[in-house]
Amino acid sequence: MEKPFPERLSLPLSCMNDYAIAIQTLKLADPRLGTVIDQVGECKLTQQSGDLLHSLARSIVYQQLSTKAATAIYHRFLELYRDRAITAEAILETPDETLRGVGFSRQKIVYLKDLAQNIQTGLPTLEELEELEDEAIIQTLIKVKGIGRWTVQMLLIFRLHRWNVLPVDDLGIRAGIRRIYQLEELPDKKTVLQVGQAWNPYCTIASWYIWRSLELP
Repeated sequence: MEKPFPERLSLPLSCMNDYAIAIQTLKLADPRLGTVIDQVGECKLTQQSGDLLHSLARSIVYQQLSTKAATAIYHRFLELYRDRAITAEAILETPDETLRGVGFSRQKIVYLKDLAQNIQTGLPTLEELEELEDEAIIQTLIKVKGIGRWTVQMLLIFRLHRWNVLPVDDLGIRAGIRRIYQLEELPDKKTVLQVGQAWNPYCTIASWYIWRSLELP
């Protein structure tokens, strides 16, 4: 059966040595996005550090919280391990009451400890994941409780540095598209994919500008 949308080739940042090529391609392919690019200016896509445990633990903290609240909880979480490394063993040894004390909900404690258990039982490392295509990485990691497609896409964008990721379920992406393309309602997944076809193979860069567009007057 023919797929409704083409496969998206996602390349690591190391394969793309010039943002200018991506930005110029996007501006030519999508003039409305081009206007946003001109208004926002230089692309400053933040690249996170840390191993897989650290990266996914951070994502769990930030789920369904404001940036301000999540950042406060995350820093308190890091403080718990200031005298030792954050490892799967360290997290599993941390009492639930202690995690509750820094701001984790009971549900997120379940997610965090399931992540730690999966790390112990052989979840691939970031180096091993780097050898896989995006969808294979997503299918590997969504087996962990609390890790959904969106969470893995954030890992692909901000940690594995893939250039062609379009998080179709992200509220900011949907709100930005609605604003830029003057839609009456928030777009559904199919509409986001249709709009995003023009951004291939630089959907990550386009997504970053869509997010930043929400900060414009």
